[in-house]
Amino acid sequence: MTTPSNYYYTKDHEWIHIESENLAKVGITYFAQSELGDLVFVDIPKVGTSISKGKAFCVVESTKAASDVYAPINAEVCETNASLTDKPELVNQSPYDSGWICKIKNYEKNDITTLMTAEQYDTYLHGKK
Repeated sequence: MTTPSNYYYTKDHEWIHIESENLAKVGITYFAQSELGDLVFVDIPKVGTSISKGKAFCVVESTKAASDVYAPINAEVCETNASLTDKPELVNQSPYDSGWICKIKNYEKNDITTLMTAEQYDTYLHGKK
C-alpha cells in the first residue's frame, strides 16, 4: 500500500491533492477502498455543491456496505469524475489517480494545515492495527 507524499489525509480516510492555486482533487484512500471491498456505485456530488468539512458529500457502495465520504475541507465542487458512473471500480483499481471523486475550488488554504501529511497518515494507520 502506498501513501502518496504530496497528498493530505483525514482520519476518515479521504485524501486531497492540491493541483493549482485554487483547485484540488478529492478521493478516498487505498486503505478505505480496501476495507470497503469491490465498489459497485459512487454517488457523485453535483457540480456547484458546497461541501463542509467533516460532513458527508458522497456515498460509495460496495458489495459489503454503503459508506459516506466526508469533505476534508470547506469548498465548492467544480468538477466530478464522470467515469465513476459507469466504472466505480476505478476507485478500487486506482484510488489516487483515475479513481478520484471530484475537484474542488474556493477553499481556504489554511484549512489544508488541519489535515494529515502522508507520514502522519501512515502513523495513524499503523496505530489502528
